[in-house]
Amino acid sequence: QVQLVESGGGLVQAGGSLRLSCAASGSIFSVNYMRWYHQAPGTQRELVADITSGGSTNYADSVKGRFTISRDNAKNTVYLQMNSLKPEDTGVYYCNAQLGFQSGDRKQFDYFWGQGTQVTVSS
Repeated sequence: QVQLVESGGGLVQAGGSLRLSCAASGSIFSVNYMRWYHQAPGTQRELVADITSGGSTNYADSVKGRFTISRDNAKNTVYLQMNSLKPEDTGVYYCNAQLGFQSGDRKQFDYFWGQGTQVTVSS
């Protein structure tokens, strides 16, 4: 079964740091872009950062200079290093990726979401 599994959320004081991880598993033969989204309570999910298979990155203006996205292609894992956290960073963080996977004798591509990990930043 192909899936994305996140870890690393928690409770931290403002100004602190957390590192999120998201690992893809299953019969995967390629991992294309990988993204992190943030969903604050009562709001829509918003893109925080993304990284291509080649390592090119993009960030939302609200996190530039504070968050760093990276990936380990050998482990099919994407990371989000979050520094200088603010109370408005509170919410659920989801990873999203386009994966190539084997389904029986067919090669398929699809988009997958992780289950989400809660980040709470206290003031």
